Amino acid sequence: MALAHPGWRFDGVDPSQPMLGLAAQRLQSAGVPGDRVALHHGYVPSAPAGPFDGATCLLTFHFVPREERMPMLAKIRRRLKPGAPLVVAHLSVADGAGPGGDGGAGERDLWLSRYAAFQVASGVPPEHAARARDKVAAELAVLTPGEDEAILSEAGFGDVRLFYKGFAFRGWVACA
Repeated sequence: MALAHPGWRFDGVDPSQPMLGLAAQRLQSAGVPGDRVALHHGYVPSAPAGPFDGATCLLTFHFVPREERMPMLAKIRRRLKPGAPLVVAHLSVADGAGPGGDGGAGERDLWLSRYAAFQVASGVPPEHAARARDKVAAELAVLTPGEDEAILSEAGFGDVRLFYKGFAFRGWVACA
């Protein structure tokens, strides 16, 4: 985005110092001037108060426990200008049995089975794939699309719209 929009300034927040180091290296390699990007170690409260013109949270929320998502989104919302977009994309698995694919429990289990099968087909030993499946099932907070949309709304975002759906990933844009 920095290369496509040379007039924009960015603030990046991550709890992982190694990820921030990697981001800094990539920005430097891409030739993005350092005065256009500020990287902050920590969580949303570590970011400046704003107001910001927009925000992204990409491939992150499935690592955030369910009970922490709405408060985290509300903190992001408070840092945005009215009407500013938030773009989120993460794992979100439909449960298939109800209207819109949000009822029942079969789709999540099917997805986890396919996840393990794909690993085995890619050369991962079956016992390692089974352990990875169990770890994903136990540790990642993968919600249904309906649950994800409800949390965005509860955090104060409006006009929540799905813009991407591929495999188990979904992306939404919502307005502050």
